Amino acid sequence: MVSTFISTYGGMILGILGGGLAAALCCVGSAKGTGIAGEAGAGLLREKPDMFSKVMILQVIPGTQGLYGFVIWFISVMWMGVLDGSAVGMDVYQGLLYGVACLPIAIGGFFSAIYQGRVAVSSIHLMAKQPDAMGKGVMLCVIVEFYAILSLLASFLMLIGIHNAFA
Repeated sequence: MVSTFISTYGGMILGILGGGLAAALCCVGSAKGTGIAGEAGAGLLREKPDMFSKVMILQVIPGTQGLYGFVIWFISVMWMGVLDGSAVGMDVYQGLLYGVACLPIAIGGFFSAIYQGRVAVSSIHLMAKQPDAMGKGVMLCVIVEFYAILSLLASFLMLIGIHNAFA
């Protein structure tokens, strides 16, 4: 009975778990990163409300990882056949491959969003002293973003390889 369940649903469960982790961890990291940047921004805006647009840009930057995780989740469940119901009966091995392919963005997106939020906080503090330093702050945030993009690319390329191998 258990072996029937695993052979019927095991692959799909592992694949969905990997995709779900990609979306969930990236969104949790983005929530933390944008949250701490928003807290710092609120302090600055109390003294300098005219800097709202600059603060908002720095606050939203750590949110991109949540989008990256969602994109990988969507691609993985679409290519696994979850959306059209054809994922039932997927090999456990194939499901494991899909799940593992989602891990780079899950882990990289989670941590980079949090650290990018910390950089955004420091950039907001920099703008409090030097109002024209927003460009410097954005560039510092972009450096962290680069590693989130590498994580996205790693997951995406692995998903392409898996999809092509089993198509």
